[in-house]
Amino acid sequence: MIITLKKRATKQEEKKVVEKIKKLGYIPHISKGKDVTIIGMVGEFAEKYSELFESMDEVDHISEIEKPYKLASRDFKQENTIIKLPYGIEIGGNKVPVIAGPCAIESKSVLEEIAKIVKDGGGTILRGGAYKPRSSPYTFQGLGEKGLKFLHDVGVKYKIPTISEAMAVEQVPLVSKYCDIVQIGARNVQNYDLLKACGRQKKPVLLKRGMATTIKEWLLSAEYILSEGNNNVMLCERGIRTFETATRFTLDLNAVPVVKKLTHLPVVLDPSHGIGIREHVPTMAKASLAAGADAIALEIHPRPEEALSDGAQSLLPDQYKKLLSELKVLAKALDREI
Repeated sequence: MIITLKKRATKQEEKKVVEKIKKLGYIPHISKGKDVTIIGMVGEFAEKYSELFESMDEVDHISEIEKPYKLASRDFKQENTIIKLPYGIEIGGNKVPVIAGPCAIESKSVLEEIAKIVKDGGGTILRGGAYKPRSSPYTFQGLGEKGLKFLHDVGVKYKIPTISEAMAVEQVPLVSKYCDIVQIGARNVQNYDLLKACGRQKKPVLLKRGMATTIKEWLLSAEYILSEGNNNVMLCERGIRTFETATRFTLDLNAVPVVKKLTHLPVVLDPSHGIGIREHVPTMAKASLAAGADAIALEIHPRPEEALSDGAQSLLPDQYKKLLSELKVLAKALDREI
């Protein structure tokens, strides 16, 4: 249920409504617009208390959210959510950050080399996997906490926010301790215990779409995070599995305008995983920007032939720098910035 307060309601009036919601055993979620504050009352059968709140002087009107993803819905919040990160970086506004780095953290020296390439080329967020979900148990599984420490140290050195994936509930505290963004990978999009654990910590969360996940299922997964109290959620389209075998996955550009109409959450595009072929990644990155992406995620490596994970889709440094210069031109034509 949505409780809309009267225009320019005071803090005290807002507090009065919030306390009543809590007293009834429900969870309040506050969304502030320019003039109006909306409070979501989350829980089963919340609508039975509608008359109770309608009678309060502080309340303008009550409405119900028909969509199953309540807090992620535009019905709950009309304004786009802006994710604020260290060093003045934002995701969800007119500027489009570029998230770049290796698929897996291999060593501190290689990560430092890549971080310098990312920063010098115009990238604004450093990615790197410390825990790697691999199809084969015999392939490189990541450096774990040691890798997260490398990522943290390199991020501080180059003054760049960092992101890494948590694969299990027990990994969430470590990833949130060392990184600025916690990533939930495609294989864990419906790992509900993991989603809830990420919702209970306060770092922003990037939620990747599963390879066979519908948009509705994806938004419901985001709802698990939001319902635990973490409002800083981003959705990442990284390709879905179709009948096509010429590419690794099929990057679903259709999802971008559809999802942006349904939700206020930022949408990130990952063309590296979406197509999986190095030479075609720049084209799909430009298509992602044109489709309305709020951020673009890329994999890069100075020596892809030596990469311990996803070398075939990782851009070379020169390709990366060329792509970012092209994205800047395209962004200007779209009245945006990289």
